[in-house]
Amino acid sequence: MPNKHTRLPVTLYSAEQVRELDRIAIEDFKILGYTLMHRAALFSYQKLKEKWPNANSITVICGGGNNAGDGYVLAGLAKEEGKNVSVYHLFDPASMKGDAAKAYKYLLASGLKSSPYSTESLKNGDVIVDAIFGTGLDRNIEGEFADVINMINSTSTPVMSIDIPSGLNADTGNIMNVAVKAELTSTFIGLKKGLFTADGLEYSGEIKFNDLDVPKEVYEQLNQDNQSISRLELEDLDNVLKPRQKNSHKGYFGHVLVVGGDEGYLGAARMAAEAAARVGAGLVSVATRKSHASLLSTVRPELMSHGVETLDELMPLIKKANVIAIGPGLGQSEWAKLLLARVFESELSLVIDADALNLLTEEEQSSPNWIITPHPGEAARLLKTDSKTIQADRFQSINKLHENYPGPVVLKGSGTLIADTEGDLFICDAGNPGMSSGGMGDVLTGVIAGLIAQGIGINHATKLGVCIHANAADRAAQSGERGMMALDLMPHLRNLVNQ
Repeated sequence: MPNKHTRLPVTLYSAEQVRELDRIAIEDFKILGYTLMHRAALFSYQKLKEKWPNANSITVICGGGNNAGDGYVLAGLAKEEGKNVSVYHLFDPASMKGDAAKAYKYLLASGLKSSPYSTESLKNGDVIVDAIFGTGLDRNIEGEFADVINMINSTSTPVMSIDIPSGLNADTGNIMNVAVKAELTSTFIGLKKGLFTADGLEYSGEIKFNDLDVPKEVYEQLNQDNQSISRLELEDLDNVLKPRQKNSHKGYFGHVLVVGGDEGYLGAARMAAEAAARVGAGLVSVATRKSHASLLSTVRPELMSHGVETLDELMPLIKKANVIAIGPGLGQSEWAKLLLARVFESELSLVIDADALNLLTEEEQSSPNWIITPHPGEAARLLKTDSKTIQADRFQSINKLHENYPGPVVLKGSGTLIADTEGDLFICDAGNPGMSSGGMGDVLTGVIAGLIAQGIGINHATKLGVCIHANAADRAAQSGERGMMALDLMPHLRNLVNQ
C-alpha cells in the first residue's frame, strides 16, 4: 500500500478521538479491525524498508494488545519476504483475543513463533521494532517493562515504533517514566497531538502517517471538541506575503516601536528591532535608555534609536507606530514599569515578551490585541505555578493562559503551541535545539511585530511569525546546532519572507 501523503496531515487528535475514529470505521463502516491492523503493519514494514534498505535482520518486541498485533503481522510480512526475523513477547500471546489473536496466528502461519523476551533478545538485529504499548497506555511504565525499554534505548540498533513510541503519552507528549526513543514512528488513522510537542518530537524521530484507507466520512462523523488542534505548515501561511508594487514606499509597510533595552540589555532590543526590519517592516524605532541610543544607531543605523527616560519622550514614538513590541531587555526597574504602564494604555497591537511578561504578573490587565509569547518559566509565573506543571500538559497550560489573556498566546518550547483569539490551538513542529540560546525569543518578538506592521492580522501574523522563526532556525542549523546564535537567523528570515 503506497503512502498517499506527501505531507503529514494538519489536523491532530487526542488518543480518545483516534480510538473513536477506529470504532466508527469498524462498527459503522464495516471495515474489519484485522484489515486495519494488516494495513498498518504493511505500511510500517514498507516505511522500515525505505528507512533502512539494507536491514536484513529484524527484531520485533511485542506487548499484549493490538499494538502487539501490528508487530506480529509486520514480523510475518518480513519473514515471508525472506528477512531474518526474531520475535519476542512481554505478554503470553496465547492469552490474546480478537484481532491481536488473529495477528499471532498470521505470525505462526508464516513459519515464525514468538519467544519470551530475555536480556539476550537485543543482541542481534539491524532494526528493532517497538510494538509494546500503543496509545491506550495511561500510567507510568515501571518494573520489567521499564527495564526492557531502557535496554532498547541503550543499544546502538535503530528503532522503529509502531503507532507511537511505547511510553510516550499520546495526549501530552510527555514520557511516562520511560519511553522508547525511536528514529522512525509509523502512525495511523489520525495524528496524535502528543507526537508533536513536549518530549514527542525527540522520542518519535521521523513520523510517517497513513489513514489506512479509512473513508473521509469516518472523520466527518467524529464528534469534534469545540477546540480544534492543527499543525502549522509555513507554505500554508505565507500566501499573505505578496510581491510588492513597484511604486511602494516605506510608509506602506508599517512602523514598529520596540520598547526595551535597560542598562546592560541593549542587545535584546536590537535583535527584536532588526528582526522586525528583516521580515519587512517599513520603519522600526527603538525606545531605550539614553545611554544606549547613539550606540544602537552606530551598530545598526537603519533602526531609529531614541533615548527615552520620561513618558513625555515616549508618547510621540507611540503616536507614530502601528504596533509595539515590548519586553526585550526591558528589565524590571521603575523605568521599565513606567514605560510598560503607558504602553498598556495604547490601543495598538502589542507583542509582549520577556521582562514585560514578568511585570504583567503584577497587573490584572489583558486585551485581545495583545500577543503574549512566554516560555514555560514565564508561563508558570503568569499562572502562579511552576514550569514542571506547565510542561506536564502544555495543551492545558496554553488553554489556561488564553483564559487569562484572550489575545493570541505563544507557549514556546519543543513543539511551540499557539492559541488564537478564538481559542483554537496550533502546533509548530519546526525548530531545533540550536535555538536554546539567548536572544531567540527577542527575534521571535520582532518577527511577529514586523508582520503585524505590514497589515497582517494578529492571528495570522502570530502563526506565520512562529513558523518563519522556526524555519529560519532550521536553515541556520544546517551549519550545526551547537553554537548557533540569534543573529544567525537574520539572513534566513529575509530569505523566507521573499520566497
